[in-house]
Amino acid sequence: MRTFLSIILIIFTFTGLKAENDSTKIVYKFDVKENIAPAVWYKIQKAFIEADTLKADLFLIHMNTYGGTVVDADSIRTKILNSKIPVWVYIDNNAASAGALISIACDRIYMKQGANIGAATVVNQSGEKAPDKYQSYFRSTMRSTAQSHGADTIVSNGDTIVSWYRDPIMAEAMVDEDVYIAGIVDTGKILTFTAIEAQENNFCEGIYNSVGELLENEYHSDYELKTFKPSTVDKIIGFLTNPMVSGILIMGILGGIYFEMQSPGLGFPIVIAIIAAIAYFAPFYLEGLAANWEIILFVIGLILIVLEVFVIPGFGIAGALGITFTILSLTLSMLGNDNFNFEGVDTNSIIRALLTVTLSLFTGLILAIWLSKKMFTATSGPFHSLALNSFQDTAEGYISSNTNQKNMIGKKGVAQTVLRPSGKVFVEDDLWDAITEEGYIDKGTDICVVNQEAGQLIVEKK
Repeated sequence: MRTFLSIILIIFTFTGLKAENDSTKIVYKFDVKENIAPAVWYKIQKAFIEADTLKADLFLIHMNTYGGTVVDADSIRTKILNSKIPVWVYIDNNAASAGALISIACDRIYMKQGANIGAATVVNQSGEKAPDKYQSYFRSTMRSTAQSHGADTIVSNGDTIVSWYRDPIMAEAMVDEDVYIAGIVDTGKILTFTAIEAQENNFCEGIYNSVGELLENEYHSDYELKTFKPSTVDKIIGFLTNPMVSGILIMGILGGIYFEMQSPGLGFPIVIAIIAAIAYFAPFYLEGLAANWEIILFVIGLILIVLEVFVIPGFGIAGALGITFTILSLTLSMLGNDNFNFEGVDTNSIIRALLTVTLSLFTGLILAIWLSKKMFTATSGPFHSLALNSFQDTAEGYISSNTNQKNMIGKKGVAQTVLRPSGKVFVEDDLWDAITEEGYIDKGTDICVVNQEAGQLIVEKK
């Protein structure tokens, strides 16, 4: 028994010594080889969690991007600056615009020969330079990111000089064409470094032909490489959170509701609207952006709109609130706000979300109206078989209305239902279809028949 316990003790001692002396580094690699967008921000958050779970010694970003949205780049930048795990970036080819900001946030920058970093001017979706207020914000963001890596204080001839590890003025020159740095960049040009130029100016710690060569040089084969692999769900969420796809889904929601209102009962259009709504909210909900109350707000908005159209006469408070709630819920679901606290959300993201929603709703409404005319044309539309194609000729005995209607002109009666503008009225103990040209008439209101047309009495308040 004593011998057995001794063997166990030796095994535990040996295992413990091995764990203590094990110098193998865990390197967690995350690829950024696409435009910086919500999908990248979503995936990199998961990657940091996984790297932390694995107790990784290094988080390595393998980058090749021409840029992307400022909002998502700033979120990634903040994540990197707050990371307890050292973050390096290896620029395979390009780190332009938003990619430059993310790279400068990293603890070390490595590049491949022929790679570039810079050209970070803020542009709109058309590729045109954004107004100066956006440039100003991004200039300060680039400066503060460069400054986050520290500086040395040097005293020369009695003067105190601050020598930044990464020069914030050079970082600003990647955004502002008005910045002049002697021997580096002239006025009127945006700064972009090649790999060699970046290394000469402390914006690159080394030049390597591959990630493998970089890690071999740093760790001498004494490392274990783990790579983030997005799941199918991650890919779907990334696709659905793309602003363009979100816009299409909003149009699907509106289009489905519009077509459903054009036909009685529940049918295929409302199914499309429900599927589009689920596809819109689900990824934002899983990403932690869309909260339960925002989804409930959307449902309430739709209910108010339906009530306004089918129940409440005219267009008033219910309709206005319904439209407001719908737009508000769709917009807020895109933002990382905490209820109505927007402290962590910048103005650009709010404007982008609001424009995406309003433009999509407007475009969806126009398309729905246009498609309803094209698709259901009686003779040529693809769904013309659903439209009325036959004619009822008066020569065959068809008449457009009851001839007694003409005798009702000038008669008095009572509104049997709300007229908004059509409904039912009682005139001389008979029930008639009626329409008003005065907006709407409440049930029980005394009316007078002023005309008749197309099988209906035209009435007004008495």
